[in-house]
Amino acid sequence: WPWVQAIRAYVQRCDAGQLRAEMGHGAANIADVIPEIHDKLPNLKPPPTLEPEAARFRLFDSITTFVKSAAQSQPLVLVLDDLHWADRPSLLLLQFLARELAMAQSGRLLVLGCYRDMELSRQHPLSETLAQLSRSASGGFQRVLLRGLDYEDTARLIKSSAGVEPTTGLVEVIFSHSEGNPFFMTEVIKLLSESGDLTAEHIGSSEGLRIPEGVREVIGQRLNRLSERCNEVLTTASVVGREFDFRLLSNLSGDDTEDRVLEAFEEALAARIIEEPPGTMGRYQFTHALIQETLVQELSTTRRARLHARVGQALEELYGATAQTHAAELSHHFFEAELVLGPAKLAQYSLLAGEQALASSAYEDALIHFERGLIARDIALSGTEIASDEEVADLLFGLARAQTATFVGHQLMEAFTALSRAFEYYAESGSVAQAVAAAEFPINSPAYRIPGVAEVIARALALVPSDSHEAGRLLSRYGGVLGASEGDYDGAQQALRRAMEIASREGDVALEVRTLSYAAIVSGQHIHWQEGADNGLRAIELATADESPFSDLTSRFWTAVGPISLGNIDAARPHVMVMRDLADRRSTPRLLATNHLLVVTTLSCLEGDWKSGREFSDRGLEMSPLHPQHLGTRVGLEFETGENTEAEVYLQRLIKAMRRNETDPRLLFRTSMAIAAIARVTGISDRLEMAHTAAEAVLSQ
Repeated sequence: WPWVQAIRAYVQRCDAGQLRAEMGHGAANIADVIPEIHDKLPNLKPPPTLEPEAARFRLFDSITTFVKSAAQSQPLVLVLDDLHWADRPSLLLLQFLARELAMAQSGRLLVLGCYRDMELSRQHPLSETLAQLSRSASGGFQRVLLRGLDYEDTARLIKSSAGVEPTTGLVEVIFSHSEGNPFFMTEVIKLLSESGDLTAEHIGSSEGLRIPEGVREVIGQRLNRLSERCNEVLTTASVVGREFDFRLLSNLSGDDTEDRVLEAFEEALAARIIEEPPGTMGRYQFTHALIQETLVQELSTTRRARLHARVGQALEELYGATAQTHAAELSHHFFEAELVLGPAKLAQYSLLAGEQALASSAYEDALIHFERGLIARDIALSGTEIASDEEVADLLFGLARAQTATFVGHQLMEAFTALSRAFEYYAESGSVAQAVAAAEFPINSPAYRIPGVAEVIARALALVPSDSHEAGRLLSRYGGVLGASEGDYDGAQQALRRAMEIASREGDVALEVRTLSYAAIVSGQHIHWQEGADNGLRAIELATADESPFSDLTSRFWTAVGPISLGNIDAARPHVMVMRDLADRRSTPRLLATNHLLVVTTLSCLEGDWKSGREFSDRGLEMSPLHPQHLGTRVGLEFETGENTEAEVYLQRLIKAMRRNETDPRLLFRTSMAIAAIARVTGISDRLEMAHTAAEAVLSQ
């Protein structure tokens, strides 16, 4: 919401030419979350569908590029207020932009974020964001702690706000009760001004002056000065949200005429309880979120639920044919009104809101919407029964996609379970297109084995003609899964060849690149180093200029790892430099960056550049502190350079990670390899039994 508000305001000011120049190729991506862009640029083509992490990167990169470009024509200040209330996607975008600004160092864009530190716990999402900003902003991040106003400031504030010279006693009373809190103080001064206690007649007297003990008391007293009708309208508006529409409040006001509602608004405007956002007509907002919060909390649970029901139904009627585009707003009201209206509307709009959140890469929001929808339908989130109808199947498929974007490691089994429940319904009901979409969805990397994935894709293949475009998409992923996680090299090669033939016939370059990338994984997993490098090179050559960095991930990885494994560092070096360049210059997502940096670290160590090796290793471990390959590589680096104490620290981290998840073959494998390598380098063999046990566990799988 804070990003949408700021960008929307900027878009409304720009002409089409300026907007097209500043947004460039990213306009269509940004339009997914700012629909008003279509009004200025009506002929935008929808962006291609990508994996969740890729889609979010594309959106964040488009917004960041746009903001930086807009700052070239004039310096910009972007203010994000009340960050303690921001959702997780908004905070992730802030981290992304901050990294880009730190690297650009242009000085033409200032991002100012405000938050209440008393709202933060260590578990609060903003705490993690602040830590990331401190680490990654390269000196461009500054934290300014705002203390309360002192005694002299209090006197100045009273004078500037009320236009009078306060007595010492009055300043002392206000200062002591407010403890210097500027908002509290401002509200108190407004209250005293309205009650006449700060006029020239009362300027020298503080006797009998009662200062409220809390902000809500101050707000309550300001609201009490308004008419009963005005308070009723404002109470209904508080249930709508921070912003509200005049037409909606008119519809909700029963027998009242529009003139009477307008009179109530004008009374609240005069009291500065609400305001009109700049550039809008017929829309209002509370001047402070705490005013809305105070009004909502005064409502009983029953009355609040009934008001939400009325608001939801009125909004649905007001939006008419466009109601679906406001699904998140409607889902919120029907969620709050479920006890009154039942679950049907909640499930309907939760599904729509979840899909819209997925489209705009707000995966955490999507997860909440799909979970709400399933709970409304009385469906167990972690169950195994297949969907009972299409709506439940769609909710489960949406849940799986949201979980894929937010879950890691063994948690992906839960996402695959949800996807399987949806697939079973689609397959049995004859919804072939949806069954194919579920089966081909990249729920995991082909190299990470989830039992049952290959079987689902095989069943989907039986539903479509063997030479169809749909079959080509399924075969591409099927080949990757067969070869990389199921160990069937020959079956993988056959599926990948057929996928390439169909992609070539259909002119689907993206499918060709994806299939070659899967082929590179399969070759690498089966230790066909040169074949993996060749497939990676072909993918790189085919990729178009519009390809995102994600298409480079697998291909670049294997064009570097293959030659390194064959001892041909010269052939690997150009590709490693590209990977280093991507990690250095772009705020790549964590998966990309950690893989890039791992290969760069490995090459640095092989060339004896230990200093660079440590630097790149530090960056990789900063992004993923328990990454088994990074930890294993760092253990070897420290032991090989004689830094045994440091090596022991990283080895303990690796062992701790393994013990916390003893079913993860990557952790078992890396721990076993690290211990064996240490014994070889140092002659110390006291942990070889642990290495032997870990190795046996891997081999048993």
